[in-house]
Amino acid sequence: MRHRKHKFQLGVKREHRTAIVSSLAAALFTHGRIQTTLTKAKALRPFAEKIITYAKKAALSDEAITKLHYRRLAIARVRDGDAVKKLFTERASEFLKRPGGYTRIYKLGTRIGDAAETALIELIPANDEGYKKTKKPLRKTPAKKKAPKTNSAPKPTPTAETAAVAETTSAPTETASAATETASAVTETTSAATETTTPTAT
Repeated sequence: MRHRKHKFQLGVKREHRTAIVSSLAAALFTHGRIQTTLTKAKALRPFAEKIITYAKKAALSDEAITKLHYRRLAIARVRDGDAVKKLFTERASEFLKRPGGYTRIYKLGTRIGDAAETALIELIPANDEGYKKTKKPLRKTPAKKKAPKTNSAPKPTPTAETAAVAETTSAPTETASAATETASAVTETTSAATETTTPTAT
């Protein structure tokens, strides 16, 4: 199946596209960085990194036949012997300790004339440490508020103010009880007086 095979066609036929990418790769290996459109830079990146992998394998190999084999594969694709020679002899040592990602693209904005998006693609030097990744702080989700339980709630301890309020409320009740006691005593005395004043029947 030929799914996902039409990325970065550049609006030309296959032969024309191969010629464009190979000439861009030759310029990249010769000068180290080139300026082109963003679409061409994205099309060049996988092509150039495969050629760099050939140079890396040739540098790590001890057999002369293997080195010649990878060099011929690179020349067949790049079509520039001088650029391939410079890559295999001078620049291959810069990528030996790098597991991948040999190129970098910078966006430069649109150019005057046709308003095409331009970009700068370059080979990453050996002493490049890359970008430092910063860890984003984790977002803490707010805790759900639990409703207070009415049964198990502790009873409030009485304070000085509450004690004073309680004393003021209990004072009227005490005076009312004293008044009722005096009223009952008065009624007892009046009833005793009436008993003494009433004549007995003969």
